[in-house]
Amino acid sequence: MAILEVEGVTKRFGGLVAVDSVSFSVEKGEILGIIGPNGAGKTTLFGLISGFLPPTAGDVRFEGRSIVGTPPHLLVKQGLVRSFQIVQTFADMSTLDVVTTAALVRRPLREAIDYAALILERVGLSGKEFLTPKQLSLQDKKLLEVAKCVATDPRLILLDEVMAGLTLAETEAPLAVVRELNAQGVTIVMIEHVMPVIMRAAHRMIVLNFGAKIAEGTPQQILEDKAVKDAYFGDHIDA
Repeated sequence: MAILEVEGVTKRFGGLVAVDSVSFSVEKGEILGIIGPNGAGKTTLFGLISGFLPPTAGDVRFEGRSIVGTPPHLLVKQGLVRSFQIVQTFADMSTLDVVTTAALVRRPLREAIDYAALILERVGLSGKEFLTPKQLSLQDKKLLEVAKCVATDPRLILLDEVMAGLTLAETEAPLAVVRELNAQGVTIVMIEHVMPVIMRAAHRMIVLNFGAKIAEGTPQQILEDKAVKDAYFGDHIDA
């Protein structure tokens, strides 16, 4: 059963078509990967799904209901949450307070604090509760971004390049968190440029180029697709 359905979604900024009639669905319990060259419209697509941008045309349905026009804070309460490619958080708050703020979506303060501590342990940030985000390594900042999402008790998480800027060794911790979340029933859509990671994580993938979907399939099918090779991989594939 589809938890997310994107149907003919288009976004124009003046004469620029950033997302061009994109359609796909995401099944409950799936990890869907989205790849494409820089400027392909991936983050704009996330903005359209998560309520940060209104589509020019098309529809987005979450659990069978259209969510076009629903603001992000209400979508979070419905169970749809997103991370950001550039980590966005309260720089001078402790990591515990940051995650507690997210947990307040569904819990009273005392319960939210306890739950935030549990989430920090769950993502590998135990012992860093009283550090501020600016004191964290890039890897830990990425894990904190995921922790904020998890604290809202989501059914669907949109992860925007949570591995970006990390070495392959550093991606192991966030990749393990993604897999654990999915094993516990959370559906995940992730944009990623680190190909070895997305190929290992995704059950299925779609590829965007110049705002349009040019391919969809399993990771292996994507690797073998000529249009994808021409648009994205070039002559050499390291996955």
